[in-house]
Amino acid sequence: MNTERITFPGHDGNQLAARLDLPNGPVLATALFAHCFTCSKDIPAARRIAGRLAGMGIAVLRFDFTGLGHSEGEFENTTFTSNVQDLIAAARYLDGRNMAPQLLIGHSLGGAAVLRAREGIASIKAVVTLAAPFDPGHVTHHFTDALSRIETEGAADVTLGGRPFRIGRDFIHDINQEQLAPAISDLRAALLVLHGPRDETVSIENASQIFLAAKHPKSFVTLDDADHLISRAEDAEYAAEVISAWVQRYLDLCPPAPPPGAPEGVLRVTEADPGGFLQDIQSGPDHHILADEPLAYGGTNQGLTPYGLVSAGLGACTSMTIRMYARRKGWPLDGVSVDISHDKVHAQDAAPGGPSKIDQFTRSIRLEGGLDQAQREKLLEIADKCPVHRTLEHSAHVVTRLI
Repeated sequence: MNTERITFPGHDGNQLAARLDLPNGPVLATALFAHCFTCSKDIPAARRIAGRLAGMGIAVLRFDFTGLGHSEGEFENTTFTSNVQDLIAAARYLDGRNMAPQLLIGHSLGGAAVLRAREGIASIKAVVTLAAPFDPGHVTHHFTDALSRIETEGAADVTLGGRPFRIGRDFIHDINQEQLAPAISDLRAALLVLHGPRDETVSIENASQIFLAAKHPKSFVTLDDADHLISRAEDAEYAAEVISAWVQRYLDLCPPAPPPGAPEGVLRVTEADPGGFLQDIQSGPDHHILADEPLAYGGTNQGLTPYGLVSAGLGACTSMTIRMYARRKGWPLDGVSVDISHDKVHAQDAAPGGPSKIDQFTRSIRLEGGLDQAQREKLLEIADKCPVHRTLEHSAHVVTRLI
């Protein structure tokens, strides 16, 4: 994905720092991401989700709220309401670029903020919350020992996540008065609630309350043993995968016509983990798979290897070709399965000085149904006419250019 570093005016005119993650192709929709309390736009979960959505053609704007990260302003002077106003300001900025957001995603207190901000952003069709509190006032539990000082002195320094923050009295009064239930009930957008049942910061009961307060369409997916910040790569990947699959039902992602010479469109492969080998493979907005290497070769084993994908293409093409022929002939073929084995290891071949030899794919075909011997032999012959088989057997010409 391509990332623009931008600024835009927040609720009080201070410039807010943001990243606009753009697809490597046409923008089919736009999402707005709100980070957790005292976090930033650059937390791992936000980066992973933004990257995954960008691979689908969805641009993502993630920004630092006033007084946080690289944004201007004093955090001491912010409130929950000002966070909501910052979100609306971000949506206004996107609208000015003809990219009005259709999707809101909020993490923790940012999740509560997007639920409240929805009514101020007319273009929204879907909302996602990650580990969000039903009662925004829940956040004060992190600094209960400072509440009396904040009330008496007007503001006080607190330590959150090992970092100092100055919190003002207005923040406490504002967040304690906030009631999300009416906003959730009148959301007028599809809702996806994601929450970890072992979240020790915001308990899973909050997710249940948000879900029950919402009208359909709504979905509730647990994040298993993910922590509150969704800090583990595998948990962030799972959340990203769930969001990307769910959102296609509610956003109209219409890709442009494929370019000349590419009847199936352009398949895009994007590195997902610079520290490993995980790859996002996207074919249009609808089809996504992962490629990876096994743990033994430094990967995370979250997807097929490149050679595994080639084998999958051969097996799928073989099965489809047999089915097409049997269907055309009206033969009693009840089922087809194809086992493929390949005698090379991608990680070994990719290494400098790796072995070089002719590839061999071993294909075992199982045909079910009342076929006679002549029909079975004919279908075995037809398997060799599978287009992928012929491409592999006759080799192909790969043209590479740098862009």
